[in-house]
Amino acid sequence: MSDVTRAKHGRPVHHWRRDVIELAALFTAVAVADAVANLIGHGPDGPELLLVSAAALVVTAGFHTWWARRHGHAPPTGDTGARPRSEKQAGPSERSQEEEATASVERALWRMRTTVQDEPGSLAALCSALAGLRVDILSLQTHPLAEGTVDEFLLRAPGGLAAAEITRAVSVAGGAGTWIERADAHDLVDAPTRVLGLATRTALDAAELPLALRQLLGRCTIRSLPAVPAGGGRGPEPVPVEGALEDTVMRLRAPEGGVITVERAYLPFTPTEFARARALVELDARLGPRVPRSQDVLTLPEGNDITVGRVDTGDLTAAKEMHERCSARTLRMRYHGPVGDADRYLSHLLSPRFGRTIAVQTASGRVVGLGHLLWDGDETEVALLVEDAWQRRGIGTELLRRLVGMAVDAGCASVYAVTQASNTGMVAAMRGLGLPLDYQIEEGTLVITARLDGPLDEAVTERLSSAGELGKA
Repeated sequence: MSDVTRAKHGRPVHHWRRDVIELAALFTAVAVADAVANLIGHGPDGPELLLVSAAALVVTAGFHTWWARRHGHAPPTGDTGARPRSEKQAGPSERSQEEEATASVERALWRMRTTVQDEPGSLAALCSALAGLRVDILSLQTHPLAEGTVDEFLLRAPGGLAAAEITRAVSVAGGAGTWIERADAHDLVDAPTRVLGLATRTALDAAELPLALRQLLGRCTIRSLPAVPAGGGRGPEPVPVEGALEDTVMRLRAPEGGVITVERAYLPFTPTEFARARALVELDARLGPRVPRSQDVLTLPEGNDITVGRVDTGDLTAAKEMHERCSARTLRMRYHGPVGDADRYLSHLLSPRFGRTIAVQTASGRVVGLGHLLWDGDETEVALLVEDAWQRRGIGTELLRRLVGMAVDAGCASVYAVTQASNTGMVAAMRGLGLPLDYQIEEGTLVITARLDGPLDEAVTERLSSAGELGKA
């Protein structure tokens, strides 16, 4: 940067060396001019030549001044890259605004699995194919196999993009056995966080194990088979301590000696999924039986106080004593079989492995009502039993409301009750839920199904959510 271009307080700063150089140039010019004047002035046409030279210098100086003013103050052209100050500063262009509007269009979440060859570049080709469809990869898990690798993606795609288009692009890129389904916001949680959350739920409540396995493995059917069936007979075939994996079926040894069977018809299980499920079952076995013991105190219309809380196999004796106080008709209506077999089912019903049980107890600690929420494969059953002397007091309605609230919190799509058409109390309690109901007659019994996955009335949702808090305590 030259000296004259530096500025202090907005003014150019001149250096003394430049002044000396200019003064020296001036003296040199004067000396040269004097020598030329003396040489020309002593000639025959000296004065005339000096006048012509002076006039030429004046004209040249004037032309230079005019030219400098005209071009020195001309506005900048587009070639210089400068922009007038009055123009709008840098900001989103019309094109970027259009792209932003396009990006704000609703996008869909997908869960996808596909098998690729275990070789360099195979995953890159898959990602390039998805990028060509403007599909974002939110998460990726790999499941190594003996031949190839199963890649599990969580994708965010344009709303108008069909699953068939994604599958076709993946197939062209080398993916095989592709499976895809819609996902939701719950799938945005990364796998380690989800597994830790499921482990925490299982650690707090043994009844959470089947639900945790279902959420861990996706859409599947889970059945807990006891070592000795409730009705007697031979139990399931034993499985090795490490469990067994057979394509779409995995079998795990339950802590109490039974078998937990997990089946998924649409997609084979991977060794990674098998290891995760086995670790969850082993955690449950190490922690042993456990059920939250919080209780709620309720006042019946006639003024009696009762308590409602979770129970398990430790309350087997109290439950059998209630059976003895029930009439044969009440037991037959509940168990749909010989009255003498009623006690055989209690160990199964009270086990947290097969669901949740809540009991109603009097101030003296006597059990007068039982409510069961049973995991039946991929379905959920509710069942009630209230002692004869305590019927028609709203106990059954309270039990049912709490059981359905637990089912809502567990993410169940529906619950069903198996009863008889003459059991008007159970029918009235199901109708009192305010939920959509389906009625079916199967082999002389009435099956009432309440749908939980559809749009529910706000008051109904609030009532069921508050009722389900007992299962979380």
